Amino acid sequence: MLNTDSTKPIYLQIAEWIESEILIGNFQEDDKVYSQYQLAEMYTINPATAAKGLNLLVDEKILYKKRGLGLFVSSTGKEIIINKRKNFTLKGLVRELVIEAKQLQLSEKELMMMIKELYEEEDKQ
Repeated sequence: MLNTDSTKPIYLQIAEWIESEILIGNFQEDDKVYSQYQLAEMYTINPATAAKGLNLLVDEKILYKKRGLGLFVSSTGKEIIINKRKNFTLKGLVRELVIEAKQLQLSEKELMMMIKELYEEEDKQ
């Protein structure tokens, strides 16, 4: 899960991992998520680093705090993640793909065909 060789900070990797767990359904609305200490133990990291990742999700309203009980998935958490990843992450990847395709002088039709083929391959798996 965590890639210590990555240039991406560990706290961001923690936040993205929890987001992915919410997206695939391992954490549902109002489910309690791991504490900073559980995450620190699981991944042998500093609890403050884990807390930074969790607080990022609280700031984005994906998680909410219940005083004395921990952090829980908000009712809009999954929707927030989907919108964030669609509008920022996916859009950025598509932008890079289009730039690369243009540099390779690939037509829009050829690019769309490649995407369609890969999309269909993923459906079969």
